[in-house]
Amino acid sequence: MPLHDLTALAQGGAVRRGEVSPLELVEHYADRADRVGAFVTTTHDRAREHARRLTETGRPADAGPLWGVPTGIKDLHATAGVRTTFGSAAYDDFVPEESDDLVLAVEAAGMPSLGKTNTPEFGSPCYTEPDVAPPAVTPWDTTRTAGGSSGGSAAAVAAGLLPVAPGSDGGGSIRIPASCCGLVGLKPSRGRISGAPRYGDPVGLATAGTLARTVRDAAALLDVLAGRRVGDPFWAPPPSGSFLAACDRRPGRLRVARFVAPVIADVEVHPSSVTAWEDASRLLERLGHDVEDVPVPIPREAVADFETCWAVLTALSEAPPGREDRLRPLTRWLSARGHAVSGPEFGLAIARLRQHAAAALTALAAYDVILTPTLAMPPVEVGALREDADPARDFEAQKAFTPWTSAWNVTGMPAMSLPLHWTDEGLPVGVMVAARPAEEELLLALAAQVEAAAPWVDRHPPGW
Repeated sequence: MPLHDLTALAQGGAVRRGEVSPLELVEHYADRADRVGAFVTTTHDRAREHARRLTETGRPADAGPLWGVPTGIKDLHATAGVRTTFGSAAYDDFVPEESDDLVLAVEAAGMPSLGKTNTPEFGSPCYTEPDVAPPAVTPWDTTRTAGGSSGGSAAAVAAGLLPVAPGSDGGGSIRIPASCCGLVGLKPSRGRISGAPRYGDPVGLATAGTLARTVRDAAALLDVLAGRRVGDPFWAPPPSGSFLAACDRRPGRLRVARFVAPVIADVEVHPSSVTAWEDASRLLERLGHDVEDVPVPIPREAVADFETCWAVLTALSEAPPGREDRLRPLTRWLSARGHAVSGPEFGLAIARLRQHAAAALTALAAYDVILTPTLAMPPVEVGALREDADPARDFEAQKAFTPWTSAWNVTGMPAMSLPLHWTDEGLPVGVMVAARPAEEELLLALAAQVEAAAPWVDRHPPGW
């Protein structure tokens, strides 16, 4: 069996038993061709050096189950000594002197990084088509998008170029590519993973998370990334145990709320998304859960406030002086919107988002889990959403593609996309489950139960 057929946890187990070395895993993945636009910058030599050090120093007594397993770092995370472009031609030669805490956590866990995974400019669009790398595409059909903004991470894991990878999510940027690439994508609760040292999102929409082929792999990587830093502005309470252990618990009989009406756009939902959602509802009922229809918990009025905050956040990502002309039209358009917002207007938009979140959490308080489609349609062709000549149209197309995901960034709830459906053409279609804030353990227990009832890990894309 090829090494990349093994799950990340199985690879970690093989390292622990001495059946394979960290360097052998690095070499195996370094030899695999990137045909899906997964990487902006590769760091194979650096990964080899890291793997050799792991072997020389030996496995620590407190090593986690992913020790020795390779991964990659999304190109939004500064990595000391490695070109980090933030998906932008304005930073095409930028080499940071310090690493983000996420990078340090991955390194400390004994996970060599094979490179910086592809992302759109500043992580803003829901497709990954930067000017510094080829588009990231889904391996299920390489003419179609891998989604964004963690498109490179998702494409790498789905194509067998990495066993597991971190991503980040401010409006769906983990769950969108998970759906497009047939993966598990977990956005944890607000404050579960530290944003140190930059703390670049004053609104609280964005968080790091995990992309994996299985629920357990996603949980194991969450154990690596989770944790509070001293300076964090908000944090989630610690779990009762490891997130990986939560996957072995029985979730009990859960009360599941479901809705299919789009939250942020009046769009026609593709039949495959509805079918995936309906099939998932029936599966949950067969597993003994109570599934109920509920009204959309977040009003359409929240959309304008979200857009105001999104525009301001984009404006905070500035180009180096003299390189402003290298920014994409969408970034310049969103930045202009952001710069036009006054301080009081920004503060009021954040306050209203908090109010909308509180109302939604109150409306859903009686339910353990919320079920929606992940996306309004299967992965679209590369370029289908992007419209450089008309950024406003580009932005509207993105909203129509992703009319549910940002709701759980607003509320701060943990949410996962699960690969439960494929179209007749072989395209993956995810469904999204969310839980109350800080209840990742319950969410993972349910997701593991669903995966056991409808397994997907042996389903591989062409060219695997």
